[in-house]
Amino acid sequence: MPAALRAILASSTPLPERVIPPAQALLLTSGLAEDAAVLAHFARHLVSATRAPADAIHALLHLRPRPRCAHPFNALISHLTLSGDPSAAFRAFAVLAAGGDAGRPDGYTLPTALKACARLGGGLHEGRQVQVVAEKGGFLGRLPVRNALVTFYGACGECGDARKVFDEIARPDVVSWTALVSALIRGGRFADALRLFGEMDVSPNEGTLASALVACGRLGAARSGKAVHGWYLKRERGMKLIVGNAVLNMYVKCEKLDLARRVFDGLLARDIVSWTVMISGLVNCRLPSEALELFNEMQTSGVKPDKVVLSTVLSACASLGALESGRWVHEYIERKGIEWDVHVGTSLVDMYAKCRCLETSLSVFHKMPVKNVSSWNALINGFALHGHGREALECFDRMVASGLPPNEVTFIIVLGACCHTGLVQEGLLLFESMKNSYDLSPWEEHYGCMVDLLGRAGFIQEACGLVKVMPMKPAVFTWGALLSACQDHGQVDFSQQILRHVHELESSGSGVYVLLSNVYAVNGRWTDVKRVRGLLSEKGLRKEPGSSAIEVNGKTSEFLVGQKNHQDMDEISAMLSILMKQIHLDGL
Repeated sequence: MPAALRAILASSTPLPERVIPPAQALLLTSGLAEDAAVLAHFARHLVSATRAPADAIHALLHLRPRPRCAHPFNALISHLTLSGDPSAAFRAFAVLAAGGDAGRPDGYTLPTALKACARLGGGLHEGRQVQVVAEKGGFLGRLPVRNALVTFYGACGECGDARKVFDEIARPDVVSWTALVSALIRGGRFADALRLFGEMDVSPNEGTLASALVACGRLGAARSGKAVHGWYLKRERGMKLIVGNAVLNMYVKCEKLDLARRVFDGLLARDIVSWTVMISGLVNCRLPSEALELFNEMQTSGVKPDKVVLSTVLSACASLGALESGRWVHEYIERKGIEWDVHVGTSLVDMYAKCRCLETSLSVFHKMPVKNVSSWNALINGFALHGHGREALECFDRMVASGLPPNEVTFIIVLGACCHTGLVQEGLLLFESMKNSYDLSPWEEHYGCMVDLLGRAGFIQEACGLVKVMPMKPAVFTWGALLSACQDHGQVDFSQQILRHVHELESSGSGVYVLLSNVYAVNGRWTDVKRVRGLLSEKGLRKEPGSSAIEVNGKTSEFLVGQKNHQDMDEISAMLSILMKQIHLDGL
């Protein structure tokens, strides 16, 4: 019987709750309660089967192993943390730290307890208590305890305390260095993390390299990232997946998509993270067609998409207006029984709205179990895109009435809705309410929307006055809105003043110069047209060609103005010729 019980408890299959009391009785009668290793296995079953963590603690105390040993409680603390109940894990540590029948903490208890404290969210106070126990017990001299403290303080955002503990380590190992690099990254100190990585006097492991690459990506430091990538390739024959994904993510964050794709294609194995990073990178860099193509490759690879990938793909569908592909993703979510979270629901609302299915978008919105400000923003934007300015404002009012305060993005959307439907008075009131009612400071985009709103309505002087009182330097978007208003209302003199401001900007796209050139052309000022186009060439800018996309049988094709190298160009030209002849015959 003892051997059979030992084997059952060592098994990875969890025991049902009803079996726990008989197993506990057998442990006592068989003498196996004296075996700390067996009790450690039993602790795992207690966590998986017992609903109340306090019952698990009491059950373990009731067995009272001899001699007193922390090993069963260490296992209990660890499994409670892994099961998502770090608060109960800390309570188990507190029982052990109090002494008595539970025994005393040992050198393995403290790193386990600190891991639980790191996952508590606001567990700084509890972690400091663990540190006091470690100090009183004489465990601070142990390297694993020090490393766990560095990791704990990093998880709590206390970079200074993490550094202090690190500096007190006589001979830091690679775990110590990695813990501090990760702590600095968690604290947003990416440059400091890279400097520390360069100071390492031990060889970095995969975790260290992944952390350093995260810092490079967040800084946009592609050169440093390449150096880390090159260092790794010189020492390893093949790229481990954790490092490969980190390199891939770094290149994506630095917008080096050619290098990212090369790394992606070179990975010996790809997991869901690899696909997610690459697809998200393509979407974020405004290459939605390529993102959808890669998603199709993912389908054939056998890797099942998760909520993150599906939300990203829906974003690509929204950008392209690829309704058929978007519907397929929606049907896939329903078919696989994937539970809607707020991100998936919001992505569906946004996709249907941008694919001209406002009713479906509204239906999806109402079915969402939980809505956040992004969900409301997507719906309000849907009304705005369809020219329903009044409905957009009504939706905004419903969001506020629900108790959810708008954010800066919300105001960009509703101000844009006012612009496109000529709701000047409503826009002015909303703009004022940002600071007065919601304590939000307007961004440059908000001022740009207001300039656009006033300009479209013909209030050029008022729009110029608003530009003058802006707390930040107007960027290209604002000047472009003002120029567009000048063009619509024939205000050429204002255009000349705007040109000087635009020319002073360090970086501006070609759009403003093209718009200014059009203003002059409409008014027959060809000398000025030539001068503006000269400035365009002088700055090394060129007009981005217009584009359009069409979805046929689930495949999206994009066309550029003046494009002659499309793979179906012969068929397209033949069809255009037929259509032109038919138009001629019909006398249109």
